[in-house]
Amino acid sequence: MDRPGLADFLRRRRELLRPADLGLPAGVRRRTPGLRREEVAQLAGVSTDHYSRLEQARGSAPSAAVVAALARALRCDLDQRDHLFHLAGQSAPPRRAGGHVSPRLIDLAGRLVDVPVCILSDIGAVLWRNALLTALVGEREVRPGREGNVYWRWFTDPAARELAPEDDWPRLSAAHVGDLRATYSRRAGDRDVTELVHDLLERSAEFRGLWERHDVAVRRSDVKSFIHPEAGLIRLHCEVLLTPDEDVELLAYFPVEQADADTLDLLRVIGTQDFRTTA
Repeated sequence: MDRPGLADFLRRRRELLRPADLGLPAGVRRRTPGLRREEVAQLAGVSTDHYSRLEQARGSAPSAAVVAALARALRCDLDQRDHLFHLAGQSAPPRRAGGHVSPRLIDLAGRLVDVPVCILSDIGAVLWRNALLTALVGEREVRPGREGNVYWRWFTDPAARELAPEDDWPRLSAAHVGDLRATYSRRAGDRDVTELVHDLLERSAEFRGLWERHDVAVRRSDVKSFIHPEAGLIRLHCEVLLTPDEDVELLAYFPVEQADADTLDLLRVIGTQDFRTTA
């Protein structure tokens, strides 16, 4: 624990904040800039005496829960939060978005209108996708739970494979399991990934066989073929663009050849319209 460093960091962060930044009334005129110590303590749910001792480089070392509460109260970003944990002699928590997608990331993805784009969690949950990807894969909505999970649908719903040529199925199955195995190893014990793997092992013999091979391979790029009911076969480069959050990634699909680019242009025009006729 770096007591002087922790005390200095806490004081500097407190002095940078204004009551209005945290929804607090300005109150009477303040003699010093920033928040008062008792206000930070109240926001963090700790005693004013305990917080004051930390700023004075005295007292007992704060627990990880107290450090996390102080980071929230002082509006620390992830880098500042990790630094605060380091000063307090604690290990910083894993950097996980937990399924939350930054509005800035969605804004960036939304500007990529010429190519199919989606935002995916590290366990295969589709968190967002643009209109062109919807035009490519159909009107399946981004749904919570297993119904919106790429891995779950691939191994439990035969309809999920209708978009890919049958010759590609073994390769895609192995790639899905390799990706999920990497996440499982990195986040060992996390409930969401553990339950998904357990349920897939129970539901799919194919998944069990691939899982037992212990292959680990995180895809950073791939070439995928899609079968569109009206436009036909289209081949796309899939590039995985990583974000600062290890459990969220942005996938962008680029045409392999000019014919594929022309098909994307067609899909951009027709969107998700269904031109099939009924008798």
